[in-house]
Amino acid sequence: MRPVSQMIDQQDIAHFSAILVAASLLIGGPAQSQEGAAVSEQDFLSDMPVVLSVSRLPQPLDETPGAVTILDRDTIRRSGARDVADLLRLVPGFQVSNAFDSVAPQVGYHGIFGRYSNRVELLIDGRSAYSPYFIGSIAGGLQSVALQDIERIEVLRGSNSAAYGARAFLGVINIVTRHTADSLGARGVVTTGENGIHDAQASLGWGTGPGSFRLTVDRRADEGLEGAYDRNSVSRVNFRSDLYPAPGHEVQLRLGATSLNAGRGQPDFVLDPFRPFGFDSAYAQVDYKLVLSSDEDVAIKLSRSQERYREEFPVSLLPYKINGVYNVSANGDASSDALTLQHTQRHSPVLRTVWGAEYRQERIVSAPLYHTDAAFDTRFLRLFGNLEWRLAPDWLLNAGALAENSSVTGNTLAPRVMMNWHLAPGHTLRAGVSKAFRPPSTYEMFADRRFDIPVLGERVDTRATGQTVPETLVAKEVGYLGDFPAWGVALDVRLFQERFDKLIDIRYAPGGKYYINDTAFDLEGTEYQLKWQAWQGAQLIVSQAFIHNTHVAPGAPGDDEINAATPKRASALAYFQQLPGQISLTLLHSENSTTGLVADRPQPRARTDLRLAKAMRWGSRRGEVALVVQNLGSDYADFKRQHLFQKQAFITLRLED
Repeated sequence: MRPVSQMIDQQDIAHFSAILVAASLLIGGPAQSQEGAAVSEQDFLSDMPVVLSVSRLPQPLDETPGAVTILDRDTIRRSGARDVADLLRLVPGFQVSNAFDSVAPQVGYHGIFGRYSNRVELLIDGRSAYSPYFIGSIAGGLQSVALQDIERIEVLRGSNSAAYGARAFLGVINIVTRHTADSLGARGVVTTGENGIHDAQASLGWGTGPGSFRLTVDRRADEGLEGAYDRNSVSRVNFRSDLYPAPGHEVQLRLGATSLNAGRGQPDFVLDPFRPFGFDSAYAQVDYKLVLSSDEDVAIKLSRSQERYREEFPVSLLPYKINGVYNVSANGDASSDALTLQHTQRHSPVLRTVWGAEYRQERIVSAPLYHTDAAFDTRFLRLFGNLEWRLAPDWLLNAGALAENSSVTGNTLAPRVMMNWHLAPGHTLRAGVSKAFRPPSTYEMFADRRFDIPVLGERVDTRATGQTVPETLVAKEVGYLGDFPAWGVALDVRLFQERFDKLIDIRYAPGGKYYINDTAFDLEGTEYQLKWQAWQGAQLIVSQAFIHNTHVAPGAPGDDEINAATPKRASALAYFQQLPGQISLTLLHSENSTTGLVADRPQPRARTDLRLAKAMRWGSRRGEVALVVQNLGSDYADFKRQHLFQKQAFITLRLED
């Protein structure tokens, strides 16, 4: 299916990339280590993985102020997943929809899902990648980078507004792409299989010394869910350069564009017919780091993102015995610009700090959604800071806060305090409290959607009141991180209590739908992840979340919906086995107890995937051929009751220098 719209055509992308590559080659200089200066050698000598995104300070996993799941490059490859959203089934407490009805596959945490997943922050190399147009949804952003370009994914399970502001209401997904010096040479991946699966990727990395570069072009396509009008295709181009113009100076330049084409609608329903839509996005990002000393650095990040959505279709009223047709449109454009300044310093062996400021502006233009051609601008000014203070050799305090001013909703403050106690080598207890907020999106605040219907006249579909205020969340947690090397076991446990207040929900009235703050409730529960090197060449990863919903206001509208959407239990099991003859086996199983779908009544869900792969060599090139079978069991409903995820098999061939 050809795109409905095209923000940047293929010739423009090619010319843009060529100009950028040439410019990058001209400004190279002497090489420098890619790590920041305020990260000392001791930060990387621990056996614990170093996490970059939780407090904005690089920290070993057992010293972060929160529970973090890390999906590394090897896990990503062996999972058999075709996109980031599907991969997040392995993270405790996360739920996933593979449907494109809400623009792209969605993820949610602890059942706080909705039609658009807009309560989790998505960072790609530090750039906020949520959609202003789709009320903060991260779905489109999750489709904007190829899995083969990802070094690791860090998922903070729990609120992190104290570090990143409004959109980190329930957590942060931080995608870290591979350094260009680690991906030199040519790579190619081709996937084909059932359900119209046709994926292809080509990547080229080059350069040494003063700079290195990577250009990746890829496309993924399939026929989507049974019973849905998906016919999905996602085409992407991404460029990254890592440059070192002088000692102590590091410049990273990133560019990308995505064209997503899919469909939505319901069979035999004239008001919601099958129709295609197109969502195009593009971004540019520049990062500059200046190393002032071995204990201090300053970083500047500048980014711009653009979005364009196209969806138009006619609605006939003949089935209602009215002679007429009216057009429905959701066309619109959005952009966001962000500038971040950050200072990091190690004051002494026991004290580190990071502080800074961010200015962000979002603009949306859509006459169909707002009944005006005028632009809606929202400006954010954020001040943030965090200190890491080692009170004693085994006690570490993380304390920080973010103050945010929104031009629409005013001021908010998100603080966090977390204490980590290393009670024994390899064993850490963590306890703390944080407060988060999420201001209403432009649509939740100013929506004005109307239809001019023949005979019946103008009808209002959605009209916002303009009175919504920020949602709030107070989260308390206790955690345990344990390492048992004699047994080959690592364990991460999180006990949490999350109190939500003023959640924004949609209401139906004779004069049209509107948004209101009226839902308050508690979530309490436990989640854990266990990794076990069971025997030679084997690894088992078990993830579970047990959630109990306690309502603060039992009679409030929307309580039943929130209760139904929260799974009482969600589990995932991953088994990786290395076999003789360079053959590897993967089994993935995930299931939820009865859970409310995004757009329908509650349904239980279970899925099992199989991957069998063999590593190979063709001359000097390394390669792999893999067979993946997704959903070995029964079909299950996804997004809507009539949308089914069925069994599908595909083969992937990978080659690289």
